[in-house]
Amino acid sequence: MPSFGFGAKLGGWRVLIKKNKLYYLLLLPGVVYYLIFHYIPLYGIIVAFKDVTPFDGIEGIFNSEWVGLRHFKDFTNSYYFWNIMRNTVLISFYKLLFGFPAPIIMALLLNEVRGKLFKKTVQTISYLPHFLSMVIVAGLVTILLTTDGGLVNVLLGKLGLEPIFFLGDKQYFRSVLVVSSIWKEVGWGSILYLAAIAGIDPQLYEAARADGAGRFRQIWHITLPGMTFIIVFMFIFSIGGLLNAGFEQIFLLYSPPVYEVADIIDTYVYRRGLMEMQYSFATAVGLFKSVIALVLILGTNYLAKRLKQEGIW
Repeated sequence: MPSFGFGAKLGGWRVLIKKNKLYYLLLLPGVVYYLIFHYIPLYGIIVAFKDVTPFDGIEGIFNSEWVGLRHFKDFTNSYYFWNIMRNTVLISFYKLLFGFPAPIIMALLLNEVRGKLFKKTVQTISYLPHFLSMVIVAGLVTILLTTDGGLVNVLLGKLGLEPIFFLGDKQYFRSVLVVSSIWKEVGWGSILYLAAIAGIDPQLYEAARADGAGRFRQIWHITLPGMTFIIVFMFIFSIGGLLNAGFEQIFLLYSPPVYEVADIIDTYVYRRGLMEMQYSFATAVGLFKSVIALVLILGTNYLAKRLKQEGIW
């Protein structure tokens, strides 16, 4: 008589692992990586609830004084709190508002291109910026926008306009961040949407053409509904990362004249944690950001389910 106890389940797992051992071996490096660099360091979160100093060493994580929520209260009561939160949310919102639909639009446009050579050329050119380091991108942006011979200001001069210090003007700095971010990632982001379009049944387009539907009607009633799952999926992740306004990009481009509109949570954590060596306070601020991000992603996933769309779980 078969046994349905723990022993039977354990034996089933052993058989399964033995049968697929090569696949599990391939999986092992990834699992080890996430354990070492993502899960084990989670223990360090307790630093946010203690008063650890740079001279305490690793022992300080275990032996330092427990201060509870003091660092969180200090952050929320800080003079910089509302300005930092406003900058983080606004920059992230602008990137989401203009950057999220950009790869979708590009995928739709590329799907309409009939010349294969031209299509592949455009795709290749649009993908390239993704592989450039943010340091290189920041350097290119600086060269293009500098008032000392920058291409953009040279063109403005040809039009009879005064040169603009884009990277040092609070009025333009956020726009520079959004535009350069879209330029870097729009081509790469369109890959997922092009893959979704490729999975749509061609017979749907044939039936639509037979009914007299033009290209715009086909896009609206066939292509976009066929991309709905991946659009919702990516939107949930984008909302979850709403407080990730882009540390590297801002850190490389901002300067004291634009701190008022550019200082975000991540740059604030960098200054307080690494430059001022207030490790506990910086950890608390980072944890605060992570909790907000978790709430956002859970809420967006719940809303997607309520709207009868596929969530991420």
